[in-house]
Amino acid sequence: MGIIDFILHVDVHLGELIAQYGSVTYGILFTIIFAETGLVFTPFLPGDSLLFAAGMFAANGAFDPIFLAVILMIATLLGDNVNYWIGHYFGKKIVNNTMIPIKQKHIDKTELFMKKYGGKTIFLARFMPIVRTFAPFVAGTGRMDYRKFLIFSIAGCVTWVWGFIFAGYFFGNIPIVRDNFSLVVMGIIAISVAPAFWEFAKKIFHKYHAKYSA
Repeated sequence: MGIIDFILHVDVHLGELIAQYGSVTYGILFTIIFAETGLVFTPFLPGDSLLFAAGMFAANGAFDPIFLAVILMIATLLGDNVNYWIGHYFGKKIVNNTMIPIKQKHIDKTELFMKKYGGKTIFLARFMPIVRTFAPFVAGTGRMDYRKFLIFSIAGCVTWVWGFIFAGYFFGNIPIVRDNFSLVVMGIIAISVAPAFWEFAKKIFHKYHAKYSA
């Protein structure tokens, strides 16, 4: 419940961090974004909503928006690459180790997504919670060509970080958005997971159609 509360009220908690730690909050944000991207056992950390909220506070002068975007882009890219090389060297051992809290269904879902979209998965997954945490790991485990991985990783990191931060910067302080931030967060989450639900719905439809049209 603690992490759910943090995600839904990330604006409140981020404001408290800024008030307590000031410029050190840059480092805290860097750590959260890096962990959400680079460590397969922390996919529950906020990403989209945290970037949006950070952009909102940047518009109020709490952060320098360009510096914020640059350091969080570095955190995201660094996380992607650390995750890739962990998967490359230790992926099979980690997945097979029951002591490590990784859900096999998340690995399976990411592998299916990668089989369908190939290298583009690294870019597309950047906008999908949980999947974006596992995509670099699975890419490393599956020995995806590193140059291909890096190109899609850079494109995804730049688009994701700058897109959400400046969406928050320009729209986060609109009264209807600011006063209903929890609903905005749920909307962001819904939009982020919509592609996965769409793929699931299509799969169910095709199975149903094949069964009853035979």
